Amino acid sequence: MTTLDTYRLLGRSGLRVSPLALGTMTFGTDWGWGSDKDESRRIFDTYVDRGGNFIDTASQYTEGTAETLVGEFASGRREELVLATKYTMARRAGDPNSGGNHRKSMVQSVEASLRRLNTDFIDLLYLHAWDFTTPVEEILRAMDDLVRAGKVLYVGISDAPAWQVSRMQAIADLRGWAPLIALQIEYSLVERTVERDLIPMAREMGLGVIPWSPLAGGVLTGKYGRDDLAQEVSADPSGTRKNVAAANGSLTERALDIADVVKQVAGELGVKPSQVALAWTTLNPGVTAPIVGARTTAQLEDNLGALDVRFGDGQLAALEEASRVDLGFPHEFLARPMPRQVMLGGVKLDLTR
Repeated sequence: MTTLDTYRLLGRSGLRVSPLALGTMTFGTDWGWGSDKDESRRIFDTYVDRGGNFIDTASQYTEGTAETLVGEFASGRREELVLATKYTMARRAGDPNSGGNHRKSMVQSVEASLRRLNTDFIDLLYLHAWDFTTPVEEILRAMDDLVRAGKVLYVGISDAPAWQVSRMQAIADLRGWAPLIALQIEYSLVERTVERDLIPMAREMGLGVIPWSPLAGGVLTGKYGRDDLAQEVSADPSGTRKNVAAANGSLTERALDIADVVKQVAGELGVKPSQVALAWTTLNPGVTAPIVGARTTAQLEDNLGALDVRFGDGQLAALEEASRVDLGFPHEFLARPMPRQVMLGGVKLDLTR
């Protein structure tokens, strides 16, 4: 049986992390839909008391409140936890250098995160989102400087193109800079296009995959219906969780169709739809730890139950059929009989061994 203290290695490193990470975007009510301090504390304690050690936050989650709460809750047991945070998001309106991937943004964001987290070091620092402007050498060297200074122990990247991540990893290896050990990306039954290049790239280049939004913004829990599609929602994360789902493109007719199948499988197994959706993401061998977020302790308890879910072949086939995406070129092309015949000359090759 898998439990939170059944630890895994994160990417090409010796860092041990739990098979589910605790997301803290719900810590704080600044955006209008999160948990207050007391409930956030209960969620944190429940996760850690079960053996969970992998805490995920970011510099601008709930306007910095999430990091502040994590720092307070981690007091007294900081050493046993793996605290991951992110930089990139703008910290001051109107200041062009308060956000982005560049060195100034990185260093200032890290210094602010260290103060809010009340710690001397960050276990894992992610670049939060690709800005398409900063040279990769600047990013990698600044990350390496922070590692050498002891302010950051490991580095990772989130929401970036596969070709850019692989290029960065190659440069880091060649120059002896701190390698990327984690890739945080959206991955769920609703969002499977990352199976084309991002997840295979991560496995090849030594990055553990950390999926965010494995429940597709709550859509896979069954909380939304077709009527929600007709309602106008904002693309702003503040206000309601429905706004978050809409902003991420998760609340669609196709997503609701997939959610129906998830609900069906959950009924067959006698578990919650959220547990089915979470458990499915863990089956991909490239995935290290999906991020689970919760607004209540009861929601967290439900999510942790995903570790006990076991699928039958028919149930996996139903989920696969409902959520399948085309891999596109060159993957579909290279899997056809003609290219394989040309490459192998009729020789049978068993790739399962």
